[in-house]
Amino acid sequence: MKIGMGLPAAVPEADVTVLGEWAATAEQLGFCSLGVIDRLVYDNLDPLVALAAAAARTERVELLTTVLNVPYRQNAVLLAKQLASVDRLSGGRLTAGLALGGWPEDYEASGVPHRGLGAAMDAMIATMQQAWDGKLTGASGPMPALPPERPGLLVGGLVPAAFARAATVGQGWIAPSFGLQQVVDGVAAVRKAWDRVGRAGEPRVVTVRYFCFGPGADGHAEHYLRHYYLGYAPMVKADTPTTPEHLGAELARLRDAGADDVVLMPCTDDLAQVTLAAEVLDDMGVSAGPDRVLR
Repeated sequence: MKIGMGLPAAVPEADVTVLGEWAATAEQLGFCSLGVIDRLVYDNLDPLVALAAAAARTERVELLTTVLNVPYRQNAVLLAKQLASVDRLSGGRLTAGLALGGWPEDYEASGVPHRGLGAAMDAMIATMQQAWDGKLTGASGPMPALPPERPGLLVGGLVPAAFARAATVGQGWIAPSFGLQQVVDGVAAVRKAWDRVGRAGEPRVVTVRYFCFGPGADGHAEHYLRHYYLGYAPMVKADTPTTPEHLGAELARLRDAGADDVVLMPCTDDLAQVTLAAEVLDDMGVSAGPDRVLR
C-alpha cells in the first residue's frame, strides 16, 4: 500500500505560502502522492490551484484530488481545461478523484439544485472526456488531446451508482476518510461492479486518514476536525492517528481491507508534520526509497 501526504490547503488560517515547500519536502522524504480535499464555502484553497503550486515544486510525486466535487462547478469544458492544465503542468502526474460533494451550503452558494447530481456528473464527465480526446474544436482548432487515460480518474461515493461510475469511467474508487467497514464494504462493491462491466485487473482503491504528531497533537487534531467536520468529527477523530502506534495499526487495517493507497492528511500547517510523519514511518520500516510502501 502506497503512502501519500496531504497538503495543508484546507487548514483554516493556514500560511499557504508554505505549500510549495511542503510539497517539495514530502517528495524528498519519499511520499508517493500529494493530496487535496475540496470545499467551496470554507477557508481553503481551490484544490486545482493548490496542486498547480505543488506541481511547480515537484518532479515525481503523483498529484491527487481526494476528492474534487464536480456538479457545482457546472461548466464541464472549463473544468476539463483546468484539469488538463494541471496534468500538463505536472508532466502527466494528475489523478482526479471526483465526487458529488456532501456539503449542502456549497450547492446553495453556487446556485446548483441539490437534485439530479448523479446525472449531471455523468454528463460532465462525458464532456470532459471528449475534451481530453481532442474532440472539441473551435475556430482555431481543437483543444489539445491528452495521452490516453490522462488525467487519471477515480470516483468517490458510497451508493451503487458511484461504484458503477468508478467501474465504467474511472480507474478505481476513493474511499471515505473514516470508518473501516465503509472501506471493506466499498472495496467489495467496486470490485463487483468492476467485474460486472468486464474490466481487466482490479480497481485502484485510495483512501485518506488525518494525522497529527508532536506536542499537543491530540488537541490540534480535535480542534481542526471539529471545525471541518462538525457533527461527524468524533467519528473522523477515532480514525485519526496522533501516536506512532495508532498510525501503524490504522495503516495495517487499511492495507488488509484492500486499500492500495492512503493519503495522510494534516490537521495543521506546521511543516514539521511532514518530517514527523516520515520519521514515524521510518521507525515502522516503511522506508523512503524510492517510494513509501507498506507491504
